[in-house]
Amino acid sequence: MTVRFFAAARAAAGTPETTLAAADLDTLRAGLAEKFGGELARVLSVSSFLVDGVVARGGPLAEGTVVDVLPPFAGG
Repeated sequence: MTVRFFAAARAAAGTPETTLAAADLDTLRAGLAEKFGGELARVLSVSSFLVDGVVARGGPLAEGTVVDVLPPFAGG
């Protein structure tokens, strides 16, 4: 699946996008933390996730899914 990073998540990952296979959102979080390290793990712990444009808090992920990682944003 494609994972797109925004704002602080992009800065922590050092890239705007990556691909990673995961069966569910928890596995995806763990895989991203392992791949990119502690700073991204910290950002992921406070981020929201959109799965194909819909807010997700868990559940299975299908092949070909696009996941957006949205950390809290300041301002408006």
